[in-house]
Amino acid sequence: MWRALVAVAALMVLMPDAALAQGIYSCVDAKGRKITSDRPIAECSDRTQQEITPSGTVKRVLGPTLTAQERAAQDEKDKLDAEQRAREAEDKRRDRALLLRYPSRQVHDQERALALAQVDEVMKAAAKRSLELAEHRKQINAELEFYVKDLSKAPAPLKRRVEENDASLAIQKRFIADQEMEKKRVNLRFDEEVVKLKPLWAMLVAPASSAKASGPAGKPASTPKN
Repeated sequence: MWRALVAVAALMVLMPDAALAQGIYSCVDAKGRKITSDRPIAECSDRTQQEITPSGTVKRVLGPTLTAQERAAQDEKDKLDAEQRAREAEDKRRDRALLLRYPSRQVHDQERALALAQVDEVMKAAAKRSLELAEHRKQINAELEFYVKDLSKAPAPLKRRVEENDASLAIQKRFIADQEMEKKRVNLRFDEEVVKLKPLWAMLVAPASSAKASGPAGKPASTPKN
């Protein structure tokens, strides 16, 4: 080892100042020879080589030169790694935003109840409208009694009222069904958030519990004497 360092030092003496500032490259080639140079060594392109500073310390280690196929594979791996890091960073950002919005289970439960209550209010309005349409249909049916034996003889305006009433009732039924699905979506969203929030809430509680368990200046709280 000392011989290699001596060789490097001797080479540094012969190098101009600009080359010394860049450092010296050193490696052992396939034949076991110790090679030094002021630039990356071609004979060691298939193995690692070190860049050594003028003080004799290793500045960096260069890996083997990759083939085109190896470089493409490495680039793809680097791309996937970068995408994974970006996803993880985005997940952390979303977790922080979620925790700021719902700092406790109580706040989250209140928000869920409010969201469901809003859907219920909409459903109540739709149910009220359905009752009004049902009452209106009773009036229409009363008028249709005169044509019960042959509905084809009913006046056109009366027939239109029947069709409009049926269509409106169908719309309200679909709307109420959609709101039922909306309630399921709301519950599902809040359930999924609870899964994410539970460990985040636990991390908030843990430091608080540790601080509470310790006395002033980080000392353990004294145990009351009987």
